[in-house]
Amino acid sequence: MKRFFLIPLVAFSLLQLASFAATKQPKKAAAKKKVAKKLPYKAIVPGVDPTVGDNVDGDDLVIRRAAVAALGTFAGAVVAVDPTNGRILTIVNQRLALKTGFVPCSTIKLVTALAALTEGLISKDTNIITSRYTRFNLTQALAHSNNPYFNILGTRLGFERVHHYAEMLGLGEKAGVDIPGEQPGILPLEAPKFGGVGMMTSFGTGISMTPLELAALLSAISNGGTMYYLQYPRTQEEVDQFKPKVKRPLDLAPTGIEDIKIGMRGAVDFGTARRAGYDATEPILGKTGTCTDFQTASHMGWFGSFNEVGAHRLVVVVMLTGGKNVSGPIAAGVAGGIYKRLSAERYFVAGNEPAKKKSDMPEIITTSPCCGIGH
Repeated sequence: MKRFFLIPLVAFSLLQLASFAATKQPKKAAAKKKVAKKLPYKAIVPGVDPTVGDNVDGDDLVIRRAAVAALGTFAGAVVAVDPTNGRILTIVNQRLALKTGFVPCSTIKLVTALAALTEGLISKDTNIITSRYTRFNLTQALAHSNNPYFNILGTRLGFERVHHYAEMLGLGEKAGVDIPGEQPGILPLEAPKFGGVGMMTSFGTGISMTPLELAALLSAISNGGTMYYLQYPRTQEEVDQFKPKVKRPLDLAPTGIEDIKIGMRGAVDFGTARRAGYDATEPILGKTGTCTDFQTASHMGWFGSFNEVGAHRLVVVVMLTGGKNVSGPIAAGVAGGIYKRLSAERYFVAGNEPAKKKSDMPEIITTSPCCGIGH
């Protein structure tokens, strides 16, 4: 009798164990999933070596080391430029940076803002209603990269004026002079069929931009309105004999550049570029961009930036490509790593700059207006 009593007891115990094991598995899986979410963003990016094939002759090796370390194994490129003369200090992943460009995503909003300010459509304090309960001024819209705001501006500007300012600011043409392998981006001759000019001025739809073109544009914003040809000296002799070459002065509203700088600083302070690491004593100004480039089937993360501290001014452009694990904020984090390392190495401190030569006067190559239509 006791033997028969034990059989259901054993069976019941086995069922309990099976049930316990089954409930444990989902918990373990959930725990693993939770841990995976906490991993740093770099850990989920496929590993690549973006430096393969690069020629480092003539590079500023201090900046290059900082850029390589910050970029890590991201599939992307970094371009660093001296905005006071147009000298390229390093390019990490030169094959990617020099090829035909990618959709600029929200970095195009810098062009839209300068165009609207110069045409008198807005001032930096003008509020635009973007929805029933929401309005933005220019500083807020740049800092938070508000798409409806810049869609409205683009629609008010119209395609011809947008094209004029994009051309003036260097889109659709080579940024450099005598840089082997450089290809220009594409500036379309008509507004996109889907979304019209508003999509062009908020997302960059229809435009192809290279990291060098963005670096040249940011250099002109940083230095107050002079667009230099980018030059990439490859020998010590070329570095020693370097002379800036002016492409053109920009015909913009007198306060236009200063007006957009406030929003660019806001992006790093409290907006989309917070990962760059805001520091009131070493300010970084920048603009993020996140979208999908449908022509290359690549998700894009852009961050174009410059600093305003110390003796060495620097423009840093980070462009990331790949899956949904890249974005403008992540690109901002990469750029922030570059600035932080250079600051720790006292790169921006006076006394570390190279001695200036008497031949540093810019050589003006083009003085005629760049763009074929009026405004």
